[in-house]
Amino acid sequence: MRVRTLDDMPAHLAGKRVLVRCDLNVPVAEGEVADRTRLEAALPTLRELEARGADILILSHFGRPKGRDPALSLRPVGAALAALLGREVGFLDWLADGATPAPGVTILENTRFDPGEEQNDPGLARRLAALGDFYVNDAFSAAHRAHASTEAIAHLLPAFAGRSMEAELRALEAALGQPERPVIAIVGGAKVSTKIDVLANLVARVAHLVIGGGMANTFLAARGIAIGRSLHEPDHLETARTIAERAARAGCTLHLPFDVVVAQDFRANAPHRVASVHEVAPDEIILDLGPASVEAVGDVLKTCRTLVWNGPLGAFELPPFDAASLAIARMAAALTAEGSLVSVAGGGDTVAALNRAGVAGQFSFVSTAGGAFLEWMEGRALPGVEALREKVLP
Repeated sequence: MRVRTLDDMPAHLAGKRVLVRCDLNVPVAEGEVADRTRLEAALPTLRELEARGADILILSHFGRPKGRDPALSLRPVGAALAALLGREVGFLDWLADGATPAPGVTILENTRFDPGEEQNDPGLARRLAALGDFYVNDAFSAAHRAHASTEAIAHLLPAFAGRSMEAELRALEAALGQPERPVIAIVGGAKVSTKIDVLANLVARVAHLVIGGGMANTFLAARGIAIGRSLHEPDHLETARTIAERAARAGCTLHLPFDVVVAQDFRANAPHRVASVHEVAPDEIILDLGPASVEAVGDVLKTCRTLVWNGPLGAFELPPFDAASLAIARMAAALTAEGSLVSVAGGGDTVAALNRAGVAGQFSFVSTAGGAFLEWMEGRALPGVEALREKVLP
């Protein structure tokens, strides 16, 4: 099975309107877009469709409005997109009776202004579908939501994946679908409870699972190791033990730190020391992996062919406790550059770590999706993708 892409659309689209679901949910401060990453991701699809002569109506949500909220209008985003495209971008206010997009490129007002969007309302999907001839979903980051503009509409028009969506799906297939083996997964972050399904899915699919961040503290505590005042989840010690048992049965090697960086204060540049995990004092806090643990992860990376990474390994927001994340990011980038590793990373903090290390452009693929990337790591079907899969070619 495969989704249809722009390659499967007609080469000439003059006189046709294509509805393109983008993710324009970008940070806006004082009426200006503060980060254009998601807008830039939409450009290849928009430019290709425009080159084929299509008129384009862009659909997107923005924020979490309770009804029609002028503060969450997509109008400021339209101005930023116009600057990137180098052409005028029209704006269509919310689906008023008889409202019709002008020729060219137009942004529809925030789809969440209509409550039917989040309800995956068939009636709203029909209203949207009536505005176009084809549907393209280029918003993987919203594909985990069964909403009218991501799922229901795909059953009403010839539906295709945009270039950004296509690239994301290819990368994820290369990471866990049909990866080059052995596969190593790095999972960090604060809480085991938020990634139980991720860990349970991964231990059955990868050869090595590296756990860092506050999650690692919970796993250490589950082994009876004293972790001082470190962040952990006492209520999930049994969860950690269960995941460790599943890993052992599946032949997945679980990697936890054996040396750590500890401090007495949770703040940037706090006085700190490197200690064995068995030597953490009662008043100390584990804030990062130690150098020996970092070196050990690097040694395992060198034996693997595919890396999937989600979540920082330490208190990433507090230097110098970002050292492990930065060091391993640079190791993975170097292995990718020499052609021995396929590296796929996703999640906001992970992307920030790669950017801070200066290596985001050296990974095989970096996903800007948050919830969708995590649900994919959990092994879940994503409604926005499955709706496209129903449109497969023979």
